Amino acid sequence: MNTILFFGDSLTAGYGLGDAGNESYPALIQQKIKKENLNYRIVNAGISGDTTAGGLNRIDYWLSQPVDIFILELGINDIMRGIPPQRTAENLQAIISKVKTKHPQVKMALMGMEIPLLMQAGFADQFIAMYRQLAAANQMAFVPFFLKDVAGIRRLNIPDRIHPTAEGYKIIADNVWPVLRGLLV
Repeated sequence: MNTILFFGDSLTAGYGLGDAGNESYPALIQQKIKKENLNYRIVNAGISGDTTAGGLNRIDYWLSQPVDIFILELGINDIMRGIPPQRTAENLQAIISKVKTKHPQVKMALMGMEIPLLMQAGFADQFIAMYRQLAAANQMAFVPFFLKDVAGIRRLNIPDRIHPTAEGYKIIADNVWPVLRGLLV
């Protein structure tokens, strides 16, 4: 059986869901895989509050097992902590490089994020562009805005207005699936 490793923060972990094991977007992707009788198992390596530095520190553990497809969703917590986009990009590239070194045949996808353009001049633009540049440089499948059609919509987010509800995660899974499906053989 092939392994898909979802590596990210609370948005991957399914923070705030009553049953994150069944309602997170990796779990919803597993349901889609099962429906199509594809030979893949999902590993959810999402950790709430994780930054790209934290991800870099813990990636080796996850690479000790077989990984056929690697889905990377990190970076929004860096921005919330004021870490410059350049440092975030360096950490993401280091994670990507480690994955490629350990599993040279791995297929990869990057989940992009966006932040309000009202932030410091150029900061939001740098942050958004960082994901496109990383995806292109590493020939990764790419979802430009992971929270598309969910961010800012009250009914699709838990009361913190940051993390999606189960309904929000269904939209995310539907948005991510076509990109991920293209990586499955």
